[in-house]
Amino acid sequence: MATPQKVSEYERKRLENIRRNKEMMSALQIHSKASQLSKAVTKSEKKKLKTETPIAAARSSLRIRGIPALTLETKPLNQTMDPLPMKDTYKGTHSDRSFVESLADSSMSNKEQVNDTSKNRKKIECSLELESLSLDRKNIARVVPDGGITHLRFLPSNDFKMVVAGNRVGDIGFWNVGESEVFVYHPHQAPISGISIHPHCLSKIYTSCNDGFVRMMDAEKEVFDMVYHSSNDESKKKKDKGIYALSQPKNEANCLYLAEGSGYLTVWDNRIGKCSSSSRLDLHQLRINTIDFNPENPHIGVTSSSDGTACNLTALRKFTYEGGMQSAYFSPSGRSIAITSSKNTIGIYSGVNLEDAAFVYHESIKVFSTFRAIWGWDDSYIFMGSEKRGVDVVSAVQKATVMTLESPLISAIPLKFDAHSYEVGMLAGASWGQVYVWTLS
Repeated sequence: MATPQKVSEYERKRLENIRRNKEMMSALQIHSKASQLSKAVTKSEKKKLKTETPIAAARSSLRIRGIPALTLETKPLNQTMDPLPMKDTYKGTHSDRSFVESLADSSMSNKEQVNDTSKNRKKIECSLELESLSLDRKNIARVVPDGGITHLRFLPSNDFKMVVAGNRVGDIGFWNVGESEVFVYHPHQAPISGISIHPHCLSKIYTSCNDGFVRMMDAEKEVFDMVYHSSNDESKKKKDKGIYALSQPKNEANCLYLAEGSGYLTVWDNRIGKCSSSSRLDLHQLRINTIDFNPENPHIGVTSSSDGTACNLTALRKFTYEGGMQSAYFSPSGRSIAITSSKNTIGIYSGVNLEDAAFVYHESIKVFSTFRAIWGWDDSYIFMGSEKRGVDVVSAVQKATVMTLESPLISAIPLKFDAHSYEVGMLAGASWGQVYVWTLS
């Protein structure tokens, strides 16, 4: 029988360590707990489903797929016949609250001034000195930033030196002369063709535009009310539906005279909201450019037209020119008429029956067909834009240009003018929105 081999010391210690570790693991029950944990993990695992990436549908237009396109019936805000809230048409970033409130409160205080017009007019006649008219930098402002000025007016009040201007895109801007803020609204979407402010009611300002809309800005209601829109009357010549001039006689705050279509004069009574067929007069062959009334006798009016005629509405007398007439305005006394033609002449008619005529040549650039001469504050002088970026002053007595108001501050040719009813000042609108106001220095 073979004797067992002697175990080395190293091997003996190794076997001893193995035995000791088994006893320790058995006492801790490690193998049984590991088996339980393995079973729990196996139960919680779920079989993952295989997902397939969806194939994107081929893109094609509605027209290719035979589906009619979606159409949304939306009207621009200023196309609606409903009243336009002033807050919705306001284009400014600063508040217009103080401006609206001051305009709404202005009508009552202005009535006393209107009743004393003759006294104020006499004072102006005695104080006018052309050499004293000057242009200050603070009296220059860009009233309507977008598009050129097409029409402007002074607010007829002694309490305000406020300019109201309209431009080619349908904006109406308000500016207190000498101040930095302007208030711009967008009630129309076509060139502004007329602005009328009756001295008895400053809070209601009428505006017209070339697309046939007439609106009234009511500062008390804070809306632009729809007043009138050219109808689709097929009998109108050339089917022209535009409104090209707007005016009010001094004795009628609710009566509007509109230059409508190709030569029609429409009389609209805003109190009843309509005009009868007898209130539409066919006066000219082409559009009427201006409507004006005698300041001393508002029952007498005059119109000018692109057909080369000016019509005295009472006597039904026509003044005929070669080429179109840009404007026809009564003098402050009502005893004379100044007519601007497209042939570079200013016609001055005076006398009992306006039979005395004199013509003053005025050089103008052909591209500007909107030069219009206006009277100042009496029957002495007529003012008109100069191609030299100034204002030509024509003497109605001398029948000649006597001086030109010039300034290095004028950056463009002034085309539109208005004289303040109570203050000696001249207003000029340049082609791209700039407004200049001359005052006595």
